[in-house]
Amino acid sequence: MRYVLTAAFAALVLVIAVVAVRRHASSGGSSAYVPPAATAPSPIYVGSGACVDCHRAEADKWRASQHAGAMTSASESSVLGNFQNARFTYGGTTSTFFRRDGRFFVRTDGSDGRLREFEIAYTFGVAPLQQYLIAQPGGRLQALGIAWDARPASHGGQRWFHLYPHETITPGDPLHWTGLMQNWNFMCADCHATNLRKGYDARAREFHTTWSETAVGCEACHGPGSAHVDAARAKKRDRPDYGLTARLDERRGVSWQIDPLTGNARRSATRTSDREIEVCARCHARRSQLTDETYPGDTLENAFRVNTIEAALFYPDGQQKDEVYTYATFAESKMYANGVTCSDCHDPHSGGRVAAGNAVCTRCHLATKYNAPSHHFHRPDTPAAQCVTCHMPARTYMVIDPRHDHGFRIPRPDRTLSIGVPNACTTSCHQKEGPSWAATELERRLGHRPGGYQQFAEAFAAFDRGETGAAGELRRIVSDGGQPAIVRASALERLSRSGVHDLPDLTTIIKDPNPLVRRTGAEAIGQMDPSMRLRFGPVLLADPVRSVRIQAATSLADLADQALTTADRATFEHAFDDLVREQQFNADRPEAQANLGQVLIQRGRVEEGIAALRETIRLQRSFVPAYVNLADAYRIQGKDPDSERALREGLAASPGSAVLHHSLGLALVRQHRLADALPELERAVTLDPGEARFSYVYAVGLHEAGRRAEAIRVLRASAARHPEDADTQTALAEYLHEK
Repeated sequence: MRYVLTAAFAALVLVIAVVAVRRHASSGGSSAYVPPAATAPSPIYVGSGACVDCHRAEADKWRASQHAGAMTSASESSVLGNFQNARFTYGGTTSTFFRRDGRFFVRTDGSDGRLREFEIAYTFGVAPLQQYLIAQPGGRLQALGIAWDARPASHGGQRWFHLYPHETITPGDPLHWTGLMQNWNFMCADCHATNLRKGYDARAREFHTTWSETAVGCEACHGPGSAHVDAARAKKRDRPDYGLTARLDERRGVSWQIDPLTGNARRSATRTSDREIEVCARCHARRSQLTDETYPGDTLENAFRVNTIEAALFYPDGQQKDEVYTYATFAESKMYANGVTCSDCHDPHSGGRVAAGNAVCTRCHLATKYNAPSHHFHRPDTPAAQCVTCHMPARTYMVIDPRHDHGFRIPRPDRTLSIGVPNACTTSCHQKEGPSWAATELERRLGHRPGGYQQFAEAFAAFDRGETGAAGELRRIVSDGGQPAIVRASALERLSRSGVHDLPDLTTIIKDPNPLVRRTGAEAIGQMDPSMRLRFGPVLLADPVRSVRIQAATSLADLADQALTTADRATFEHAFDDLVREQQFNADRPEAQANLGQVLIQRGRVEEGIAALRETIRLQRSFVPAYVNLADAYRIQGKDPDSERALREGLAASPGSAVLHHSLGLALVRQHRLADALPELERAVTLDPGEARFSYVYAVGLHEAGRRAEAIRVLRASAARHPEDADTQTALAEYLHEK
């Protein structure tokens, strides 16, 4: 989620837009609503046990997999942790793990900070760590922040540890085990159970979550299996899908043949579908969920909104930074582009690799060329000679869980020097020698500077640093059909934040075959002036993919009732219904309530919007955008004192928020209290000097107060930080001219 702040000091009007929702047709004319195909098939879920008789070998592999142990009832066989009165101290609180009457308990701090006994309801995960779920009122299951290190003792395991060892997480913090961010129903459930239905009742503020299986079972990937079981028992093969809702047969009859000249394999047939990859990506991607009314095999963006290569989550070359799982890095890779699927390397039933060590890679890459010191420059049979060490460097999450980057990228220590990204050479091995040595040594051994498939790194880095002219290279990437779709979408997402003048022609983008590109195109449309939004937006309201329709509705919400044609308004209402259903599905989350409040206010339903924003604050008192939008709702109603009160309420919860101080300053100016406003505007600049708008507004306020020299000083400092900010440069020129 992000929010965009714009302010015109002369009009003293604050507009906050919370943007959290991220058809192929021409860009002109009206759109006609075409109801999406029903996603709910007639078969029902029957459980993994129904598959065993016919698929015994696959079932045996699955039973030993982490998918099978993703979530199980707490029992002698499932609990791995030490519950023999073991103690663990964190943040001054000592928790005790014990057993009683064959059940498992922990004595730890509850939401009120007092030590109490809680029963363990479920285990969560198997290796390298196991968490524990505790039932709480309102149908909530909460994940305990103290986890069990399931690794052998010889590897540092067989111990209790806290998932946030360098922080002190106390009751009231969203990261405390009783808090919002440790709620299983929202944060974890969909990927640790089969046929999960969250079932949040917003009126009662409680969950009625259901599932078919407390594991990632057969039907989590293949879809509800009753029709398949019936067809198998009747020995009827008259249906092409044999009763399966997600027939994962894209690799059937396909082979990889190594070209001896290049040493690389070529797929015998072009991959024409992402069905298998998207089934895996439902859980192995950083994404938000739009609905649970979907089934495996459905288009990914019909149920989820996949994160692009954002600066907060990824390094500019696409390497994983935050916990992003594997889909995005894989989708930007040469392997993906050449037709590789997940099960080319992983056994889909055991979850393990299809071969050990480098053998999994030499199935497609000639061993005599690549599994040799002449290629990897290290002694054979050492960790440094493993393909994954250089091409899939690992990053550790949850304290002890290393996960490999799936970008299959060539090590680039030179980029560590130029744009500050990690490289496989010096991150874990050659720290002492450093990236300069590694870059020189690698170029010497290769005889040239290393290249690689991911050629967007410099453009992303330049834009993220605010360099002049960076937008031009991003426009080229967006228009380059040879770039991976996720890269093009990521470039477009950056451009949409930079301003309308930097956007490429959207005519082809709204017809792009990839829904992720169309969705970011719909987001970019939201940054345009009304005439351009009305030109490009309506056609996306009828997109066959839910995430695109929702984003198009978000981008047109403030225009729908006044400017859309009758036909487009009808289409808009269907897309808007999708938008509202998404927020209602996630009504247990503050960001969803804030989004709902914002679009309702945009459509003139101000009181309903205010109620949603108040619910946001109830869910998370420190949720800053809710206070800003609430204040703006009161401004719309002409209730400036109420607007001021809302902002002061927000500052009581988040006193270090620059945007709240800035917004309060504007609210005070609207009440003709410039003397009271200036300290608030100044505080915003002090807290966030990187936001050019804060400095500009403060400088204008100083000038209005007759403090021209101070205004010039503020603008000069801001101009040095933001040389491309037009408002800053214009105001500075005017004030210097006056002087």
